[in-house]
Formats: sequence, structure tokens, C-alpha cells
Amino acid sequence: MKTTRELLGARIKELRKQRGLSQDQLSELVGLDSKFISKIEVARSSPSLETIENIARALQVEIRDLFEFVHLQPGEITPQAIQQLLQEMDDKTARTVFKMVRAAAR
Repeated sequence: MKTTRELLGARIKELRKQRGLSQDQLSELVGLDSKFISKIEVARSSPSLETIENIARALQVEIRDLFEFVHLQPGEITPQAIQQLLQEMDDKTARTVFKMVRAAAR
């Protein structure tokens, strides 16, 4: 299981890339050295609360969005988890996913 520092770094990197920003560009927006941004993203440094606020502002997200990393953690693949996901899909999408899983299982 990844640490919070690792998950936070991965989330910041993910959001930075979604915004089309380089580490240098983010560091300029935040007012930090780009090496420090790199260290945050690879979990070698922990940002202060002020830095987290500045990163969220630069990425145009809420602070809570930086800590939304459920999708970054490997979850348990259980029949219940799969069933829940299928129930959230429309019928057409569920059929497509079923066909993909069936093909992969062969």
C-alpha cells in the first residue's frame, strides 16, 4: 500500500499533466524550485500546508482534489466491486465491458 506522501505526489503529477504543465511551469506558478516539485511528485519531500494550497491554486483545483486518490490505489478486485461498477454503467457500456472481459479471459 502506498503512503499518503506517495499518493499525493502521484495526484499532483496527474493533475499537472492533465493541465498540460511541465514541472518548471508549475514551479513558476507556485513560486518554488522545480527540483522541489519533482521531489514532491516522487515522494522524496513533503509539501507544507501553504505549498499544498499554492499547488491547488496553480492547478485550479480545490485542496480536497489533491487528496482524491482512490483511483491511484490498487483496490481489491472482488465480484462485489465489479458488480457495483457494472450497475453504475448504462446497458450499452456494460455489454461492451463484458465482451472485453470475456475476450481477455480466453
